[in-house]
Amino acid sequence: MTALPLEKAIEIIGAAFAKGADLKLKPLGVSVLDAGGHLVAFQRQDGASFLRPQMSAGKAYGALAIGMGSRRVEAFAKERPHLITGISDVSGGRVLPVVGGVLIRDKAGAVIGAVGISGDTSDNDEAAAIAGIEAAGFTADPG
Repeated sequence: MTALPLEKAIEIIGAAFAKGADLKLKPLGVSVLDAGGHLVAFQRQDGASFLRPQMSAGKAYGALAIGMGSRRVEAFAKERPHLITGISDVSGGRVLPVVGGVLIRDKAGAVIGAVGISGDTSDNDEAAAIAGIEAAGFTADPG
């Protein structure tokens, strides 16, 4: 069994959508990546704009690439923009240093993936990601 099976990724997405409904958020796109940055699952709610797959995956990918939730990645980008630009360049532009990417940790504390959400404010995207991760029985590491 993989550390982040498809069934858990789908569970994360469903719980993130439920949190979005509770908070009355705009339509979301949710990407779940494994620890290697590979897409496990993505879903976009009706009405979400067409770049949500790339934006949500970029938030999650950035968190994995740097090893910290995108809240810290965004702060890091403001402090050292040249470094984030370089990281984005070597990743083929896949890193989006914006809040809404949250690392997924297993019970032992190991990073097993990340969730990226795009669609509402960055803080709301992050709240939905945290809710999805925790509902699936993992620990959310936003920052």
